Amino acid sequence: MRINAEGMHFKTLNEQIRSSEDKELMIDNCNGQRYIGSGLGEKELIINGTPGNALGAYLDGCKIIVHGNAQDATGDTMNDGSIVIHGSSGDATGYGMRGGKIFVRGDIGYRAGIHMKEYQDKVPILVIGGTSGSFLGEYQAGGTIIVLGLKTAGKNPVNFFCGTGMHGGRIFLRCEELPADLPPQVIAAEASAQDLLSIKNHLEEFCQLFDYDIKEVYARPFYKLTPNSSSPYKQLYTAM
Repeated sequence: MRINAEGMHFKTLNEQIRSSEDKELMIDNCNGQRYIGSGLGEKELIINGTPGNALGAYLDGCKIIVHGNAQDATGDTMNDGSIVIHGSSGDATGYGMRGGKIFVRGDIGYRAGIHMKEYQDKVPILVIGGTSGSFLGEYQAGGTIIVLGLKTAGKNPVNFFCGTGMHGGRIFLRCEELPADLPPQVIAAEASAQDLLSIKNHLEEFCQLFDYDIKEVYARPFYKLTPNSSSPYKQLYTAM
């Protein structure tokens, strides 16, 4: 099914998506409609244009591909599925993610990946090809965030206050220059061979999606950020 969303109210658009019996839908001329794909399961959406806030919120298995940019709160509290953005994404991308994957070819805004969490085999993945705004991984409790900074020539790919309040999960930064203001509860160390092996599949998937050479990705070092064992928030979460 193909939907022309030009001038369409977001409620009407979402009703058409939900009521369609087709598993694959293409949305043309998308321009700021909110909540696209919220809570969706077994469907695939291809979006041409710019979806609005809360794209894929509470996503539960659906695959969303965006040929353009996305706005704020992409993948808010998503549980499963994938979101692939061929442009950039706004603030709070991956807020409260519980599972699934988000791949962004370009940059992301502030407070991406905050309150991400994981439980048993539910491990959310957020991969950013460009740079991140401030407060990346704020209060992160689980999951994996990878920032590649492919256009930064090895400089720090994140803005201020990365990992503030982080008490679980892991952040990988591809860079030669770590942020100068990492909070005291975050431990930064060059990624080991085992660490790189743990994200190999995600890096390869990113390169396949956006036609990057994996050799270019590995051409610079990776640093792994994790919280120290004395984090006061750990006792509030299930052991991982």
